Amino acid sequence: MFKRKKLISVILAIMMLVSLDVSFANGAQASEVKAAPEHQIVNGVTEPVFSYNDAIKETIFVESGMDSDRDGNPDRIAADIIRPQETEDGLKVPIIMDASPYYESMGRGNESQIKDSDGDGMNEMFPLYYDNYFVPRGYAVVLVDMVGTNNSDGCPPTGGKEEIESAKVVIDWLNGKGTAWDKDGNEISADWSTGKVGMIGKSYDGTIAQGAAAAGVEGLETIVPIGAISSWYYYYRYEGIPYYSNGPGNLARRITSSERVEACAPIREEMRIASDDTTGDYNEFWDERNYYKDAENVTASVFAIHGINDYNVKANHFSKWWEAISEHDVPRKVWLTQTGHVDPFDFRRAEWVETLHRWFDYWLLDIDNGIMDEPMADVERGLDQWETHSNWPDEKAEKVKMRFAPQTEELPGSVMTSPLLEEAIQTFTDNPRQTEQQMVTGEFTQKENRLIYMTPELEGDVRLSGIPELNITASIDKNDTHLTAMIVDYGTDTRINHTSRGEGIITLDEVSCWGESSDVDSSCYKETETITHEQPYEIVTHGWLDAQNYESLDYSIPLVPGQEYKFTWDTLPEDYVFKEGHRIGVIIAGSSTRLMTDNNRATFDVSLENSYISLPIVGGKPALDNALGFNGGSSPSSAAHISKVVDFYRGDGEIKEEIAARSLQMHLTSVAQFEKQNSPAKVIKHLQSFYTLLEHQSANKLITKEVYQVLKADTDYLIAKWQ
Repeated sequence: MFKRKKLISVILAIMMLVSLDVSFANGAQASEVKAAPEHQIVNGVTEPVFSYNDAIKETIFVESGMDSDRDGNPDRIAADIIRPQETEDGLKVPIIMDASPYYESMGRGNESQIKDSDGDGMNEMFPLYYDNYFVPRGYAVVLVDMVGTNNSDGCPPTGGKEEIESAKVVIDWLNGKGTAWDKDGNEISADWSTGKVGMIGKSYDGTIAQGAAAAGVEGLETIVPIGAISSWYYYYRYEGIPYYSNGPGNLARRITSSERVEACAPIREEMRIASDDTTGDYNEFWDERNYYKDAENVTASVFAIHGINDYNVKANHFSKWWEAISEHDVPRKVWLTQTGHVDPFDFRRAEWVETLHRWFDYWLLDIDNGIMDEPMADVERGLDQWETHSNWPDEKAEKVKMRFAPQTEELPGSVMTSPLLEEAIQTFTDNPRQTEQQMVTGEFTQKENRLIYMTPELEGDVRLSGIPELNITASIDKNDTHLTAMIVDYGTDTRINHTSRGEGIITLDEVSCWGESSDVDSSCYKETETITHEQPYEIVTHGWLDAQNYESLDYSIPLVPGQEYKFTWDTLPEDYVFKEGHRIGVIIAGSSTRLMTDNNRATFDVSLENSYISLPIVGGKPALDNALGFNGGSSPSSAAHISKVVDFYRGDGEIKEEIAARSLQMHLTSVAQFEKQNSPAKVIKHLQSFYTLLEHQSANKLITKEVYQVLKADTDYLIAKWQ
């Protein structure tokens, strides 16, 4: 009996041990199930720990509230998603989104990749490297077919609100709002999403990103617009002048899904009429397509990249957007390149991928890697020459009026940084067939169809950073015409060849790989090389104006022939260094072959004493004067000469109050009296008193900085003369 009980006790003990082992094993398995996969971070960045080949690919269709093709049904927006397989096991991931109209035919990137590369109806390919590089690092990549394109319903409205809405509905779905279905019609949710979205893209794609940011879409944490449009008016117009006719309609036809090109024809015709090529004026059609005006809604951070020599999406798209978001203190970063319409993956590849990686990690995964503690602006100066600056434009840049002056023995037109105190007229006649080369060359000769104003050879480098502005006073013998301005660097140098077919780069046969590859989607891309050429001059920037828009872009006013008008317009933004020994030239002409030309062949009489270009010079007027070898003033012969300078500035509105002008004139009258008496000590004493008055008026903002600088220099000049 005892033996039997003992045996039973042993058996029970063994069973308990087995039970405990099983319990521990089951507990361990439960623990493993509950522990969701996690991102791995080393040195402030995510590591590639998730399998690209095992990643989940799916196509979804998100219902929108719009009916852009007016077929009576809500448009459904298609998007292709690739995400780590671990998202099925609880991994939550942020999203990198590229919404584009180009996935069916025109393609993305330097190699024009499309989704369905073999035409079998399956979207195996995810264009560009974002999926190859970022999915292994714990991101989902979502490629949205913009409304009316590829697999999305509707008709594209070229910049209209429906395009922004097509991105918004996908972002909403990623944040648990809205309804979506898979290819089989099953309703699905994005339970794997953190809801944090970063949009990226070049050109049209970046434009959609900026539009979404300007709409204040919830869940959009950051955008990376590359060569993006900020106002469609400025894509198809420049200050009243169309670049060509029916731009929005023609682009819409190119990008519309191949199955709906004809069905969308009525929408394109409405755009043709509403865009108003006849006047070129800004209207409601264009206002809907202006994103920078809504910068107050931007809550996403911005990493902008733009080619300063991009003449597709011109650099004023960047500058208008940048200025607007700066006013609202949006967190931001910028790269400015000397190339044209080129992706940073193709002009600074390794640095770009590394920087973009850190940017997305910071804004989408809250990884504090220090990227926002670095200088805000990277500016390319020349081949492999990059500078960093705390902001753009340079914080030390100041607007300096470089005034136009008559011809000299050497130059057909000269410049001053102090007022021209005599009347002077120069004349030219518009030739709509004149090329830019004809405008720019022959810089030491007068030409019938353009004016040119040149500096002496520079005695030091001059850096321009910002947006130059033209101010031309002229009478014209026709009721309509165009104006062209160019800033030119005259001096032989080796420069990036942004006018080449590749806009500054060439594509090589060698490849480099960025991320992981699969059988249908390679991470390897052809390398590129920045190219240069040696040229005797460089057209640094351009600006144009329809003269009938001299008051406003909202309406045109026919000119009265022979009446004098003041024409003011900006050139494209720039960041450029004019080197020692070179000359700065400014060209003024009529029509430009870059835009639709005016055939009136108007004749312009330009009043030089009231005409100038305002240049954003780093270091301000002293820096420009030093480089030009100027003393900063007008080199007066007497107090009476300085008095004329005061009268000029009073008439120009740069002396703010009449009492301030009278006070200055009273002091100069006293100086003049002692000049007549030939009393050097008293002349100098009263000039020193005049200088004290200048200090007071400047401190109290009664005179502008230029008035102070010129009159101070004139005072010093006259004192030196009498010493």
